Amino acid sequence: MEVEKVQNIALKFNNNNNNSSRIIEESSIPKEFIRSENEQPAITTVHGTELEVPTIDLSEADEDQLVDLISKASEEWGLFQVVNHGIPTQVIQDLQKAGRDFFELPQEEKEVYSKPPPGYKGSEGYSNKLGKDIDTVRPWVDHLFHNIWPPSAINFHFWPKNPPSYRKANEEYAKYLIGVTEKLMRCWSKGLGLEEHKIKEGGGGDEMVYLAKINYYPPCPRPELALGVPAHTDLSLLTILVPNDVAGLQVCRDGLWYNVRYIPNALIIHIGDQLEVLSNGKYKAVLHRTTVNKERTRMSWPVFIEPPPHHEVGPVPELITEKNLAKYKTKKFADYKYCKLNKLPQ
Repeated sequence: MEVEKVQNIALKFNNNNNNSSRIIEESSIPKEFIRSENEQPAITTVHGTELEVPTIDLSEADEDQLVDLISKASEEWGLFQVVNHGIPTQVIQDLQKAGRDFFELPQEEKEVYSKPPPGYKGSEGYSNKLGKDIDTVRPWVDHLFHNIWPPSAINFHFWPKNPPSYRKANEEYAKYLIGVTEKLMRCWSKGLGLEEHKIKEGGGGDEMVYLAKINYYPPCPRPELALGVPAHTDLSLLTILVPNDVAGLQVCRDGLWYNVRYIPNALIIHIGDQLEVLSNGKYKAVLHRTTVNKERTRMSWPVFIEPPPHHEVGPVPELITEKNLAKYKTKKFADYKYCKLNKLPQ
């Protein structure tokens, strides 16, 4: 059965005043969005404190210094922001505008991308769920997924034809993103005392898949009760995220939830499960979640850099010694992904 999109549910709580601006009604939300007390952001957030996660200048000329900064942030935080990353501001703004314009289309136009072609079994498309319907509580979010690299992984069926700028904006962003990703992977390799190609090689080399996602979190009448995305770590090797200026990203530190400070034009880097596995636990996948806003729409543009489905991922062999035994199984990424999305034991 088709589940109603959150964007449409949110519109039901809006009235038009004489100036045609939208007003959020002071009413509750459907019970399937209400989190238990141990998840509700009003109760579990450390209020009045913004977490200043490490911010790293990717243009740092001293490579050893850059490696040290990235390695330390990856060990201690699992998350950092990068500035001077080399992606032009206009490229990011074009990406964001194309995403906003898509979600402002009439619902029937968006629904075209929720229907996969015959025989397709992947995770791309326009939807509001991931994996099986296991959770009884829904996240306050709609999303669009599609691969943007490599060319062999792209299925243009899932790329919106409207707005007309959509394809160019995503292709241009992908072109720059590859360079950022490869620079990070070289630093992670060196931080582990490995040859600079080892992390990329362990993650699938040039066949690694760049899976783009647009998260759309419409205004929520009771944001203190709901979450845009519940607590999780990313199953990717790494995630590179562009947010809009509406706060919402939270990170868990010492069992407490903190808001992450927004930095204009920065990219947010998440360590994913596969990098934790490759590093044999030295780099830590970050536990994070997303809150929602009462008045404004929050959006984010993460790209998940993942191994190809049949690539086997395990700790890099050079890291395993008698004193540092393997802490993770080696398994096909497709199997890991299936278990994670369907909440099955690894």
